[in-house]
Amino acid sequence: MKILQTTVLNLNQKQSLFELWNAEYPEKIGYSKLSEFDNYLEGLSNAAHYLLVDDQSQILGWAFTFFREEEDWFGIIIDSEIQGKGFGNFLLNELKKNKLILNGWVIDHQNDLKQNKESYLSPLEFYTKNGFLVHENIRIENDKICAVKIRWERE
Repeated sequence: MKILQTTVLNLNQKQSLFELWNAEYPEKIGYSKLSEFDNYLEGLSNAAHYLLVDDQSQILGWAFTFFREEEDWFGIIIDSEIQGKGFGNFLLNELKKNKLILNGWVIDHQNDLKQNKESYLSPLEFYTKNGFLVHENIRIENDKICAVKIRWERE
C-alpha cells in the first residue's frame, strides 16, 4: 500500500471515493449521485487528498484536509476489509506530518447503519489512541448526524 497525495481528483478517483464514502459512512450521510458528492468536494477550501492505494491502484482509503472556520479540518475513510490493520494510522500520520492542528467530527455512538445495513462503528477510540482530544461540549446534532468535535495539536 502507498499514499498518493493530490489537490485535484480525476473522475475515476471521485467515483471510487464516492463509492467508498457511501459504503463506509452511515447511510444517512451518503450521497445518491456523484454530482452531489462532487459538489461537496468543490465546497472544500484548500483541500488536499491522500489516497491509500494497493498494487493495482485501487483506492482502499482516503484522508483529506481542508480549511474551515479559520482552522484545519480532516476526514478519513478506510475500506472495512482492511480496517484494524494499521492503515488508518498510516494515513493519519501522513496528515500529521503536514499540519500543526487537525479538527474533525466523529460519530460517538453505534446507532447508525451503513448502506449495507451493518452497524457503523464509531472510530472515536481510534482517534483518542492517536492523541486527539474529545471536546464533549462541541457537537453537531441534526437529522443526518450526531457527532462530537475532536482535535489534535502537535506538541
